[in-house]
Amino acid sequence: MKMTTPGKYRVVVVGMGKRGMHHAQAFHANGRFEVVGVCDIDPARLDAAAAKFGAAKGTDALQVASAVKPDVFCFCTLPNLRSEMIRAGIKSGARLIAFEKPVALNTREGFEVRKLLAESGVKAVVSHQHRYGEHYRKVKEIVASGALGRVHTVYGTASGWMTHMLSHLIDYMRWYNNESTAQWVMGQAAGRVKLDDLHPSPDYIGGFIQFANGVRGIVECGAGAPDVPEVDYWWRKCRIGAQGTYGFAEVLTGGGWRAVTKAGVSSGGGCMNYDLDMPPYIQEMADWLDDDRKVHACNFASAYAGFEIAMALCRSAVSGGQVALPLTDATDEIDLLKAHLAGRKVLLSTPVNAKEYGQ
Repeated sequence: MKMTTPGKYRVVVVGMGKRGMHHAQAFHANGRFEVVGVCDIDPARLDAAAAKFGAAKGTDALQVASAVKPDVFCFCTLPNLRSEMIRAGIKSGARLIAFEKPVALNTREGFEVRKLLAESGVKAVVSHQHRYGEHYRKVKEIVASGALGRVHTVYGTASGWMTHMLSHLIDYMRWYNNESTAQWVMGQAAGRVKLDDLHPSPDYIGGFIQFANGVRGIVECGAGAPDVPEVDYWWRKCRIGAQGTYGFAEVLTGGGWRAVTKAGVSSGGGCMNYDLDMPPYIQEMADWLDDDRKVHACNFASAYAGFEIAMALCRSAVSGGQVALPLTDATDEIDLLKAHLAGRKVLLSTPVNAKEYGQ
């Protein structure tokens, strides 16, 4: 079992937009890390980040990383750059690669990313950092306590589109279900507006997931997903929870948590907050680098299991019927959706979705 002496780990952050700065600031604030390099193709963002963190800078990720030799290679780029950035992180000699969801845009690249990481032995984490929110953790605590009795259903909904939000929904559903293996899915999709987005997606996708422990997953993402009227901020209209023989517990991304159990009705606060969610996400990277036994909660293997579920839902929407997991062949699910989905407008669940989905 490999262990290291605790010290400062050197970090390169690629992509200095909103999420890149969240990561860089959280690394900088943690005494176990030092931001030694930053990269961006936007000169103003690059110069500002380099000055803020006293880091080397450049527009080529591999060049910057090769020069400063990081322990952690973190990238927060558009989702069409996954395999390119993974290769750069591996070539730089980094011991851990941290990156934004989704794992990839399709299984053709997802299979490649998985192969690159497996062959290199480099640790990797994917930023499903909402699970560190107090309201998300409270629901996990209730589910794990047995207060719901036998859990039979986990579910997740979000108004945002698939490539932004589905990865999150599935990750937390799997978490509430003790990360049970998915055996098959069946899904449906509608709407073409977001297929040409930088995060390409059908306007609406939903479906069912059969887990090995008998629990059923139900997920909906996009224009037809049910509203969460208790939450005002559109991007945080997400609801994830679990139902059991005694009741339910669920989290609202922008509106706390609530539960009904044998003990009665309960609820509490909490809201998505990067300032609170990022520090423990970053700290777990140091813990895993210190000790191989302390595997990060957002490890790549867990994220990849969720990625396969999402891609299987896309395949089911195209071909019809159930799709077995794990997936054994690679394809481009977004191209399949573009070829398959009808051109008629998606039907909305609520008027507040009209603006985002071109109506």
